[in-house]
Amino acid sequence: MVQSINMAGIRTAWTLLTQPSLLRPDIVVSDIRALSWDKLRSRGIRFLVFDKDNCLTAPYASQIHPPYASAWTSCLKEFPDRVLIVSNSAGTNDDPDFQAARAVEKALGARVLRHIEKKPRCGREILQALQASPGEVAVVGDRLATDVVLANMHGMTSVWVQNIVSRRGDNLVAAALRDAEHAAYRMATRLG
Repeated sequence: MVQSINMAGIRTAWTLLTQPSLLRPDIVVSDIRALSWDKLRSRGIRFLVFDKDNCLTAPYASQIHPPYASAWTSCLKEFPDRVLIVSNSAGTNDDPDFQAARAVEKALGARVLRHIEKKPRCGREILQALQASPGEVAVVGDRLATDVVLANMHGMTSVWVQNIVSRRGDNLVAAALRDAEHAAYRMATRLG
């Protein structure tokens, strides 16, 4: 699948210059195995939104990353019919006839959002699809500038997954931006 330029991300970059706090995650975990369903529920979370590439699967793959299989099964059990996958590849206009979205749904057992706006600008589409209020939703992903900003811009809980599944096959621009995000986060946490 060829991924087009993320114009929503580019437009949001200007916002981040004046509101850098949008990049600050509410929760930081190593990967999805470190998520506590009880802690999320205690925060009022009823719905989970997951990024796909490098959070659940290898880039552009449909199958769950094998070490994450148990955590993913537990998630689907703990939040039945309340898990949504939101990708900037599968389910977008870059996905002809939503073939990738259907393959991911079949492989992962969760619905993939079909959306026009890419992350971080698709918050309204997410809330509408879930029929949820922002405070009931947590967004889990590996990118500060897309996943975390998406959650923070729309009043949802942001969960940043620091460890990615694989660099192999990753979008080169996304990989470079992720590296820059990690470096900026390390610097910001050292400075306080």
